[in-house]
This record gives sequence, structure tokens and C-alpha cells, in this order.
Amino acid sequence: QVQLVESGGGLMQAGGSLRLSCAASGRTFSSYVMGWFRQAPGKEREFVATITRGGGRTYYADSVKGRFTISRDNAKNTVYLEMNSLKPEDTAVYYCAASGRYSIPVTSGGHYDYWGQGTQVTVSS
Repeated sequence: QVQLVESGGGLMQAGGSLRLSCAASGRTFSSYVMGWFRQAPGKEREFVATITRGGGRTYYADSVKGRFTISRDNAKNTVYLEMNSLKPEDTAVYYCAASGRYSIPVTSGGHYDYWGQGTQVTVSS
């Protein structure tokens, strides 16, 4: 079992930056591919970014590429999402997720095994 707890969300003006964190329980964090997803009101959950176990490979949704950066610190059991140049359309609840089934970047939410409770990010224009 892995428990995930996100933090760092909040209200930000367009053009600003936020850093989300996701702390994982357990001693096997480094064996999981990690991902960030988001869900805006009235919309389906969508993939944002993913990072492999050792952090060597990352993959981003086109909508955030060049603005968001995913990283991880396996010694701290934490994955991060650095969000820059925020836009109102980035407003959503952001979730981190862990996948123990793959060693490659995973973009489909159905391939993740564990999910956090989410943290709200609101970007005003």
C-alpha cells in the first residue's frame, strides 16, 4: 500500500508560479512511476506529467509542456510539480498517482494504482 498526500495548491494570478508536492508513505517509493493529473469542474480528469522511477525520463501533456516540470526526490519519498506561467485554464484539482506496474512513463490514469486526495489550484486572470 502507498498513501499519497498532495500539498502546495492555492490561489495564484495568471503568470505566477506554484510548486505542488506529493509525499508518499512506505519504503518502496522508488519502485513507482509517478504522475500528476488534474480535473477541472465539469471536465474529465486529464494527464499532466509523469516521471519514471529513477527520475530519468519525464513526459508532459502538450498543454503544460515548457511551463511545468515534474521531479522527484526518492530519499524524501516526494514528487513535485513546478508550475510556471500559470494560466486560468490551469485551474483544477491536481492529483498525484503512483504506478507499480510499469517502468516507463505512464500517461493513462487507468494504469495507476494509488491516488492522492487532490489539491486545488486556482488561477485568476
